[in-house]
Amino acid sequence: MSETVSFGYEEVAPEEKEARVGAVFSSVAKKYDIMNDAMSLGLHRVWKDKSVRRVKPREGEQILDMAGGTGDIAFRMAEAGASITVSDINQDMLDVGMERAVKRGIDGLVWSCQNAEILSFPDRFFDAYTIAFGIRNVTHIDRALAEAFRVLRHGGRFFCLEFSTTQWPGFGEVYDAYSHRLVPRIGKAIAGDADSYRYLIESIRRFPKMPEFEGMIRAAGFSQTKVEPILGGLVAIHSGWKV
Repeated sequence: MSETVSFGYEEVAPEEKEARVGAVFSSVAKKYDIMNDAMSLGLHRVWKDKSVRRVKPREGEQILDMAGGTGDIAFRMAEAGASITVSDINQDMLDVGMERAVKRGIDGLVWSCQNAEILSFPDRFFDAYTIAFGIRNVTHIDRALAEAFRVLRHGGRFFCLEFSTTQWPGFGEVYDAYSHRLVPRIGKAIAGDADSYRYLIESIRRFPKMPEFEGMIRAAGFSQTKVEPILGGLVAIHSGWKV
């Protein structure tokens, strides 16, 4: 039987998922940040600030921000003087990020179109690897984690900000109703695309729960793994060290 992977609630061939995810982000790229504000009521900014504080970027460090498309995480880390490489599999997302960087007067970022599962960077090149709200869209998560481990130096750190499953009683049901019923409508109104946002919500539901994903990070070779739930686990910061 041929391999299948999840695309939202569907099971598809790996190459089909990669193509369809690419189409999703090409479709939403120009409205991506506006939609993030609308869907999260601006909370994504708070979550990203918190995640970057955990990374503690320092001047002179080499940091890879994977799936960093529009630059939100990279802009925050660049303030500390670190050398940031922003990578994304989708060139349309990177184009939006580069336009935003120019408007903000942010220079010195490296922009690189990359597949998280097959990075072109050499072994032990980066001091830190970050990925925010991107790993659930990767076709083979285990391969992306293995590549993150490979490109990190010894002593390097891994940080992943991602949606998960809240453990607060009652809140999960309310969020499910909101996300499934309203988010596609918001996507239609703002981005002219309900289907892409329906997929993005479904992809959250299919993503491994916090203990399972932490186990995947450990299986990739990382030590001292940690999960920091936010809003009971609606969002979580996952971390690990290459030692």
